[in-house]
Amino acid sequence: MNLIKQLQCKKTTITCLDLSDNYIYISEIQCLAKGLKKNTTLTDLSLWSKHIGGRGTQILAEALKINTALTTLKLVYNQIKDQGAHALADVLKINTALTTLDLEHNQICHQGAQALAEALKINTTLKKLYLGNNQICHRGALALAETLEINTTLTKLCLKKNQIGYQGAQSLANALKMNTTLIILKLGSNQIGDQVVQSLADALKINTTLTTLNLCDNKIGDQGAQALAEALKINTTLTTLILRNNRIGDLGTQALAETLQINTALIKLVLCYNRISDKGAYFLADALKINTTLSKLYLVYNQISHQGTQSFTDALKINTTLTILKIRQGQHNDLNIIKIDQQLGINYMNKKRLRCLQILCLKKLKQLNRIDEIKSLNPTIYESCMMKY
Repeated sequence: MNLIKQLQCKKTTITCLDLSDNYIYISEIQCLAKGLKKNTTLTDLSLWSKHIGGRGTQILAEALKINTALTTLKLVYNQIKDQGAHALADVLKINTALTTLDLEHNQICHQGAQALAEALKINTTLKKLYLGNNQICHRGALALAETLEINTTLTKLCLKKNQIGYQGAQSLANALKMNTTLIILKLGSNQIGDQVVQSLADALKINTTLTTLNLCDNKIGDQGAQALAEALKINTTLTTLILRNNRIGDLGTQALAETLQINTALIKLVLCYNRISDKGAYFLADALKINTTLSKLYLVYNQISHQGTQSFTDALKINTTLTILKIRQGQHNDLNIIKIDQQLGINYMNKKRLRCLQILCLKKLKQLNRIDEIKSLNPTIYESCMMKY
């Protein structure tokens, strides 16, 4: 309570306030809202597991119509339901400070999602929206998809475990063909299946901004993996693909492996909890002998035996870019696992040294006013190093 009262003090320097896992009364929410109306320093507010409900959210929302400092609001596990979602939607139509809104685990249904979607057609500042573990279903997903065709600021959208099904995922796939700002999309545990994955794959052939796509636990089989593999032969921007806990076997893995011999963008591939055997492992290992960009590959809880692991040991004698490879759990005495870990360590150190050298070169070029020359020589290296620099 003392921290909440401090927000009303003009001399306060609090920038981040985490009140998670502590029961809070409506009277304290009112005090917090009063502080937010005056405060100009707090940028990050977390109220996880407070059970403030729709009424508490409405009180906070009125304050956020006035507040111009808060950029991150986390209301996870608060049972705000559609009532709270509507209140926050009204805020987004006015507020120009919020950039991150986390509303996971809040029993929000399609009406709440539709309200938020309408607000985002107007809002120009929110960049990250987390709606995972709600019940927005296909109607909520459809509304958000329509918004993605208009909104030009949202970069991250999480809709995992929302029962969006075939129709919802299909509408989002269509939106990706038009959207030019979304970078991260999480659709895990939504019963999508192979047919919709084909639509998502078609979108990836056109989309040039998405870098991370999470499709874990969606009953995706070999057909879906093959569709994604074909798309990644064309797509040049996706760097992370998560296909954990699906039904992908050796045929789908073969298609993905063939793509890895061509694709130069993918950095992280997650295939844990699938149906990949030693045959699939051989395909991936052969691809690693050619691929020069993938740095993280996850394969735990498949059907890969000692023989399959051996193929990766051989591949890493050639591959110099992979730094993380997870094949099996609890095999600390396996000689192949030990050899793999040793080579991965060497690759990691060499990659770190190369990055340091690249940064030093950029610094020197900047001193000589010649830094722009590297753009024409190798734009990819230039952009990656400038981000670190």
